Amino acid sequence: MSFDYDLFVIGGGSGGVRAARIAASEHGARVGLAEESRMGGTCVIRGCVPKKLMVFAAQAGLMEAEMRGYGWCDATAGRFDWQVFREKLDAELRRLELIYRAALQKAGVTIHDQRARLVGHHEVELADGTRLSARHILIAAGGRPAKIGVPGEELAMVSDDLFLMDALPKKMLLVGGGFIACEFSTIMAGLGVETVQVYRGDAVLRGFDREARDMATLQLSQVGVDLRLGPTPTLLERAGEGVRVSFDDGSAEAFDSVLFATGRTPYTAGLGLETTEVRLKPNGAIEVDEWSQTSVPSIFAVGDVTDRVNLTPVAIREGHAFADTVFGARPRTVDHSLVAAAVYLRPHELGTVGLTEEQAKARGPVDVYSTVFRPMRSMFAGSDARVMMKLLVDPATDKVLGCHIFGPEAGEMIQLAAIPIGMGATKAQFDATIAVHPTAAEELVTMRHPSRRHEGLGG
Repeated sequence: MSFDYDLFVIGGGSGGVRAARIAASEHGARVGLAEESRMGGTCVIRGCVPKKLMVFAAQAGLMEAEMRGYGWCDATAGRFDWQVFREKLDAELRRLELIYRAALQKAGVTIHDQRARLVGHHEVELADGTRLSARHILIAAGGRPAKIGVPGEELAMVSDDLFLMDALPKKMLLVGGGFIACEFSTIMAGLGVETVQVYRGDAVLRGFDREARDMATLQLSQVGVDLRLGPTPTLLERAGEGVRVSFDDGSAEAFDSVLFATGRTPYTAGLGLETTEVRLKPNGAIEVDEWSQTSVPSIFAVGDVTDRVNLTPVAIREGHAFADTVFGARPRTVDHSLVAAAVYLRPHELGTVGLTEEQAKARGPVDVYSTVFRPMRSMFAGSDARVMMKLLVDPATDKVLGCHIFGPEAGEMIQLAAIPIGMGATKAQFDATIAVHPTAAEELVTMRHPSRRHEGLGG
């Protein structure tokens, strides 16, 4: 049978673009790609990149206080101009989008700037009605923000909308306690917005190491976020130019804007999967095996649409492995068991790789090497902010099972720590490494005695 393409990719985000480019440029495949929005996907257009730039912008107030602590008596951050920042941000995102597009075109990928849906195991239909056949189809449609299903929630924004605001609100409610909610609450507070964050749990960042969660929860309040643990919105109503929110504790309050940051769901609706035999998980994610292959041999899926590890570098690695396996005769899978991640709070970030203390304890005996201290730089300036460094070690093998860092540039540090941990390094090998002094990171190689030991679940 003759096909229009060897590979057709649905989705122009990080995973889909990498798969398409590698299949075409390195393995000579005829590749088509459809993207209904902007090239670059969530990370480049409405996620990691613009968010990190907003984090940088939001640090000015803290930098002002630190400068004064170092003797710069007239240091002042001045007035933040959202319009100036927004124009520069838009220009940067356009630049990055053009780079993604140019890379695909250079590789020989045919780009279709419209939505595509499956109409069979080897066929897709574009929004304009055109039907195209492909030997293999890769779904890389990503995920979309989710809401919580309360009346009036259409009055609220989701994270995608935040970068498109015409002006900053004076008072904003953020709903959620995950990394997206926490990052944006610290950003908005740092930009001068009166920020209220509500989360139904007893500490933010569920699923992360509990000690780090407690430090992050405390820091949110210290940087000016009005964090309220327990309440959940039950109703949103229009109130003049703003929104009035009712909560399950009987309270109600008006805000200029409301943002739901309550998780994301795989973007599988409307993909035409009902015309195939592709199986879905209960949450709508596409079910795949270790090779990213669905229950249909010709259809594969990578990235957030599969709901494995929903991080951009993971999607990129999955897309690359798929292309090498299917078109390059170099079969390889992606190990999802040890993936480093960072939460970009301020002033201190959270970096994590491997097991949390709770997970390690449930697994069996574990030695916990942990220290909390005031770092030199901020302590001198008068800040009481604390840093945490933690290593989790298997006492039987001496292998490092996990690392958690709460401190300045923790995202940068955890990337480096992930290398030896991924190689199976032992605590003795960490100890044998000579420290770089004076740094906060030297604590990772100078902790000689466990601060506590768990004998296993219940220990």
